[in-house]
Amino acid sequence: MTTRQRSTSSSTDPPARKEVVLGVDTHGEVHVAAVISPLGKILGSESFPATAAGYRQLLVWARKRGTVRRAGVEGTGTFGAGLSRYLLAQQIQVYEVNRPDRSARRLLGKSDPLDAQAAARAVLSGRARARAKSGDGPVHSARLFKLAKDSAVKARTQAINQLKAVLVIADPALREQLSSLGNAELFRTCARLGSPDGGGDEDAVTQATHLTLRMLAERIEQLTAQIDELNQRLTRLVERHAPQLLEPVGIGPDSAVTLLITMGDNPDRLNTEASFAALCGVSPIEYSSGRRSTRRLNHGGDRQANAALHRIVFTRLRHDPRTQAYYERRTQEGKTRREIIRCLKRYAAREVFNLVRPVARTPAL
Repeated sequence: MTTRQRSTSSSTDPPARKEVVLGVDTHGEVHVAAVISPLGKILGSESFPATAAGYRQLLVWARKRGTVRRAGVEGTGTFGAGLSRYLLAQQIQVYEVNRPDRSARRLLGKSDPLDAQAAARAVLSGRARARAKSGDGPVHSARLFKLAKDSAVKARTQAINQLKAVLVIADPALREQLSSLGNAELFRTCARLGSPDGGGDEDAVTQATHLTLRMLAERIEQLTAQIDELNQRLTRLVERHAPQLLEPVGIGPDSAVTLLITMGDNPDRLNTEASFAALCGVSPIEYSSGRRSTRRLNHGGDRQANAALHRIVFTRLRHDPRTQAYYERRTQEGKTRREIIRCLKRYAAREVFNLVRPVARTPAL
């Protein structure tokens, strides 16, 4: 009797839904999605608007074809950023997918549905292993602040070069008056330049020179104020959310922010410290042929994070006795300067990873 009841109840249970893999080719106005089965069969392809409502429609459409636990998305940091955040909020693992290589496109052709199918196949095969950044926390805020700061620094450098170029062709009397000043005093003096008295063509050129110098100097002062404000915001952000990064020798707020941006708001997406080292381009790459076996420098990865590790290492070489002792010991062992710096950058990446990951695992109160 019990067996009959068990069999009867099991026969009325709903069938288990099969798992499917979602792939999305993202654009500014529209996203093209494709769903494939675990065996690689194409179950459907459809276009959706790149809006909040479109994201919901896309996921509802995909879930009608099976259980969606994994998704491959092109451009998770650009056109696909909004969709990636939405899918992550729905407890779906999102993987960053690079565009198909040229050989595959020559063989299969190029279309948005084909790119979406390729994104899904990259996840299914395991070729796409880089999980997307969540982009919903303080690190994403730091990324936006740093974007504004880098833009302001570039614009200020351009304005300074233009101001000094104008000085080169300026009237000799004005050039001699300003050439002996340091940068800070030069910019303040140029910002206070008034219109010269008099008339005529020569005075018109002088007036244009004064006006140009004043406007460039005012622009430099405005950009400097913006840079200072953004630096303060970035420093406060690091001190509030990752103060442990500022304790080791050689890691300042700028380097800390750069490395945090590389890791993202969800550093648990990086399984090991070796994956973070590879992401920063400081993991050695096997390079052998025949009897020759060696390793070469990794030229891939995030170059800004690589530059931040480079700054950390050179600061420690100047001020950290432990790093200096390590350098001397490795030099006596026959290692070249380039090899030693490569090792030190690898150690610095491991230290940063271990400082950030424990905090990420701590539950919020």
